[in-house]
Amino acid sequence: MARRRKKLHAGLDAWPGYVDALSTLLMVVIFVLLVFVMGQTLLSAALSRREHVLEKVQGQAAELARMLDMEHAHSHDLEGQVSTLQSQHQQDMADLASQTQAAAQATQAASALSVADQTRITQLDDTLTDLNLRLSALAQALDASQKDIQARDEKIGDLSGKLNAALLDKVNELSRYRSEFFGRLRDLLHNQKGVNIVGDRFVFQSEVLFPTGSADLSAEGRKEIIALAHTLKAVAAHIPKDMPWIVRVDGHADRQPIHTAFPSNWELSSARAITVVKLLVAEGIDPHHLAATGFSDYQPLDSHSTPEAYARNRRIEFRLTDR
Repeated sequence: MARRRKKLHAGLDAWPGYVDALSTLLMVVIFVLLVFVMGQTLLSAALSRREHVLEKVQGQAAELARMLDMEHAHSHDLEGQVSTLQSQHQQDMADLASQTQAAAQATQAASALSVADQTRITQLDDTLTDLNLRLSALAQALDASQKDIQARDEKIGDLSGKLNAALLDKVNELSRYRSEFFGRLRDLLHNQKGVNIVGDRFVFQSEVLFPTGSADLSAEGRKEIIALAHTLKAVAAHIPKDMPWIVRVDGHADRQPIHTAFPSNWELSSARAITVVKLLVAEGIDPHHLAATGFSDYQPLDSHSTPEAYARNRRIEFRLTDR
């Protein structure tokens, strides 16, 4: 009887081990999912920054190509002028040959040349010498122009490389400050409902900041924007003064018609963005680093016609970017 109770007690002792193993497995799965979500977020931000840099580099390359085309057109004009002068020289040479032949025939016909004929031959010789000098000068000018164009092409290529490197450095540096700004906001507002990060934007749902149909901040909304202003000032203090950064405040609305003092969602979304910018300025943010933009309902996050979709589309977005 005692041995039987001992066996029953030994069988019950194995159950906590199974519970610990299952708990450990569940924690590992949750950790892997968190790593995957963080990786996706970082990858999305990196791709967005690279696309922005690529657009700028393409714009600079187009401008450099336009300058190169202008130089080539100038070279083509010089070559045309040289060709015209060469044609004129050939015509003058033909005229001179004709006149020389006529003079030779006149010499054969007469035993002696008159003083006038001698003077004419001298003038023709001087004209030929002058034309040769002009042609030589034009050839030297063309050669110098071609060398100048080649030097400019090399300089443009060097400047293009330096410009691309400088743009990449500025983008990388601004990205570091953007990460710091978003990181501090994330720590400050991580438990706030209706506040999240979408790509390189920090998004507040309108209901967090404004009453329905209004562009006046609620008391809670003023508190949130003031906290954001303090975070922005702390980050801006470390950004170099020569870096052209800006915080863009974008106002968005849903596509439902409004029945307030505003004629349309254009005015409402713009007024909300301007209200936020004015409060940031009042809290000490330099207005040179702020911009207010209204998008009405033309940049929705959710295209469905449901109350939830409308709520997602009514929002204020903050984006730290370059000018």
